[in-house]
Amino acid sequence: MSLHPQLDDLLELRHQARALGVAANHLVNSTFTGLYASVFRGTGLDFDEVREYQAGDDIRNMDWLVTARTNTPHLKVFREERQRSVILCIDTGPHMSFGTRGTFKSIQAARTAALIGWAASKQHDRVGGVLFGNPATGLRYFRATPGRRGLWRLLRALTEPVERGDTDESQLMAALQHMESGAATGSLIFVIAPLNQVTTGLERILGNLKQRHDVVLLPVDDPADRDLPAMGPVIFSNAAGELLEVDTDNAAGRAAFREDWELRRAELQQTAYRLGLGLIPVSTTDDIHRTLTTGLRHYAGRR
Repeated sequence: MSLHPQLDDLLELRHQARALGVAANHLVNSTFTGLYASVFRGTGLDFDEVREYQAGDDIRNMDWLVTARTNTPHLKVFREERQRSVILCIDTGPHMSFGTRGTFKSIQAARTAALIGWAASKQHDRVGGVLFGNPATGLRYFRATPGRRGLWRLLRALTEPVERGDTDESQLMAALQHMESGAATGSLIFVIAPLNQVTTGLERILGNLKQRHDVVLLPVDDPADRDLPAMGPVIFSNAAGELLEVDTDNAAGRAAFREDWELRRAELQQTAYRLGLGLIPVSTTDDIHRTLTTGLRHYAGRR
């Protein structure tokens, strides 16, 4: 199996999900695309701005986050819906070339982005993206454009080989900061990355993004991220090249490893809940079409 996504696989998702193990006649347009439309374009309105509450305003549009922060009632103002910008923020670092079951994180992240991108394109939204983590290219921004051309460029970039090198959570933060200043107000932002390892400063910048955009987090996981396999003594290295020998047969050590993962996932869930963000975990073992469909239904029920 290739470490990198294949363009034909990503293009196939615009018609059907058979590349992901779904029956060949199971059209994406009949399920995921329709759900995407009902969740993100069902109101017929686009977010415009936040302003102070005035007598007679509809309290259903109250922005409780801004109200709590300023101690003054604020509400969201909407305008008639036109094309919306959908930004796919995707981690393409060398650490994404990892997978113990199902597929690699890099491939699952690309498939996730492709399925969302095709659904958005079907609804005539503008699709763009931010790729980060590749030491050779750094941060790459693809302007949100109507039609399929912009999405094709983004998907093609996702299939390019990634050089080995050092990466850290600061690259995700840089990508989010770029969207904070560069994305059009009212954009829909999907963050596709192994978010379970990121904590410092994440809630602050996500809170800033949420003030002007809708944000959905899609943490990309592998079963080994949570449950360390028992393989005897293993030498691990970090981004700085430091080596550490770990006895993976040690039951207490594996339990501590799992507890740390669950603690960080609980923190991410709490952050998403506090800020009103969507959270749809994606595993390398998942049928991505089914995972996204189920996740969007859950997100729709919360809104």
